[in-house]
Amino acid sequence: MSYALRALMGAPMLLAALPAFAQQTDRTDEVVVTAEKLVEQAIQKVNETPGGADVVSAAEFQNRETVSLRDALAFSPGVYAQPRFGQEVRLSIRGSGISRGYHMRGLTLLQDGIPINLTDDNGDFQELDPSFLQHLEVFRGANALRFGASTLGGAINGVTPTGRSARGVTLRLDGGSFDTLRAFGSVGFADERGDAFLAVAGDTSDGDRDHARRRAFRFNGNAGIRLTDRIETRFYAAVQTLQQELPGALTYAVVRDDPQTGSYAGDQQRNVDSLRLQNRTSFDLGNGGLDIGIFLNAKKLYHPIFQVTEQKALDWGSYARLDQDFGAFGLTAGVTARFGTVDSRRFVNVDGNRGAPTFRADQAARTIDAYVEGRVRPLAGLTLIAGGIFTSGLRRQDQQFPATVSGRSTFEQLSPKLGILFEPAKDIQLYANVSRSHELPGFIELAQISDFVPLDAQRAWTAEVGARGRAGPFQFDISAYRADLRGELLQYNVNPPTIPAATYNADRTRHQGVELGFTLDMAAWARLRQVYQWSDFRFRGDSAFGDNRLPVIPQHMFRTELRLGTEALDIAPNVEWVPRGAWADYANSFRANGYASLGLTARLRVNENVNLFADARNLAGNNAAGDVSAVVQYTPASAIFYPIERRSIFAGLRAAF
Repeated sequence: MSYALRALMGAPMLLAALPAFAQQTDRTDEVVVTAEKLVEQAIQKVNETPGGADVVSAAEFQNRETVSLRDALAFSPGVYAQPRFGQEVRLSIRGSGISRGYHMRGLTLLQDGIPINLTDDNGDFQELDPSFLQHLEVFRGANALRFGASTLGGAINGVTPTGRSARGVTLRLDGGSFDTLRAFGSVGFADERGDAFLAVAGDTSDGDRDHARRRAFRFNGNAGIRLTDRIETRFYAAVQTLQQELPGALTYAVVRDDPQTGSYAGDQQRNVDSLRLQNRTSFDLGNGGLDIGIFLNAKKLYHPIFQVTEQKALDWGSYARLDQDFGAFGLTAGVTARFGTVDSRRFVNVDGNRGAPTFRADQAARTIDAYVEGRVRPLAGLTLIAGGIFTSGLRRQDQQFPATVSGRSTFEQLSPKLGILFEPAKDIQLYANVSRSHELPGFIELAQISDFVPLDAQRAWTAEVGARGRAGPFQFDISAYRADLRGELLQYNVNPPTIPAATYNADRTRHQGVELGFTLDMAAWARLRQVYQWSDFRFRGDSAFGDNRLPVIPQHMFRTELRLGTEALDIAPNVEWVPRGAWADYANSFRANGYASLGLTARLRVNENVNLFADARNLAGNNAAGDVSAVVQYTPASAIFYPIERRSIFAGLRAAF
């Protein structure tokens, strides 16, 4: 092991020694922590960022059916979140993981600042249930450096309440179409020395398609202890058991004529049992803070698809994150070291049960990210930012069956970042940045079928300009970006269709687009909010596909909502509009039609503690393709489409005491 790598692995402990050099002063005042104050602190992080970022408070989605992250992030600029079925969503920012038709790639997903992706950076976003979250922090692209994220898409950090920010009892019960029933309960309490927050949630639904039944149970809790007036340690625990039948993709004709159709062949499912344990110790350094922590994630996957895939994964690691502000100078620095093993097995799929074994391998991964960002303020209203992130990675597979063979890949990538942030007036910010990103392939890419494929890391240079702020009743968030990629990790279905996607490094591709978010407070009783994405993703002089557009994500997407009412009663009609569907294939021979989906939410305040809400979706009952899995050449027999949500209505009660 190199000296540099040893230093990276030990860096979290070295940073932990910094509080000993900080000035220690007594602080006798009791700090009142509220959800609103924590959201304000998160917004302050956004305002220090020379690029696309925003904060989504739970208040924005708590009065609707929050099945998945799509419901929470529907009005987050630049986030492409399209439901496939149940809690399965295509989650992408700036074309991240554009061709991955399952799980998630290209985004760093965190809970309370701690990564919940596997060590090889593949992840299941279903483990981050919005019901448990106080707010979400979305940092697009290289703007997510403060979380140690190096990918094209950036990072999404879900922040859970504590006993101080969510005191008392909260209850929620909702349900509706497709025999859906969801329940949630939490309790939070605190005293001068400590606090605790505990929450449980259950979810059951038959789904809006055949063979799409889901069941889920989740527990989430944390407890904090104030060791001194400036040091707090907090323990986290999360337990999930998720069962989801997979209805499969459809041909375009079936999507248009019979979208509730699902496939029973092989009784395909994805069932996950997971446990996450974490500890974070926070040091208040007066003009900033230091977090150090350790984490352990255990996950079991039972996944009958073309074969029965069974995996037992164990990931562990440590991290340290320093954030200081000295007035004219600010500094963010940190290290995250992750290690993981996977016992990977496959069997013949006999109606969803294990048949004869077909594959077994031990997989091991290591990912270490070290990052630093400096902020200099030479003039009032002007901030210059420079930073970078270095990643050292290892992916190794030792196969025992059907043959004994091993494969191993190592990676070292360095990505710098430069940015400028200018405030020409109060509450108005202009920004620009240039950055490099890198993304290491995971085992889904490297261990294709049975062979270990030595793929390169995906790299990109991205330029971004934009503005955000508020002018009177008008609030805006605008970003324009262009990313030139080398070695983009692209996938496509191969024949026969029972074989999962192959992955390769493309030569040169380009992702460019515009991300817009607008909110207008037209009156005390009327608020309009809108988000729009223009996405232009394409090959550049490819030997096979020329300058064709990349499939999967449509070029234009628009959402709008008009909320009318008061604190006592409000209604909010909403529209999702895709003028033209995405290309279905790399040959650009077929694209689905566009669609418009009309919805309506409503809320009634019964008293100070109790609210009733309703959420109606796709009121016109339109049939359309909302998502697609890429193929090389489309044919009418290509079963690659997922329909948009069918017409449905949900209602519920939320109470806090």
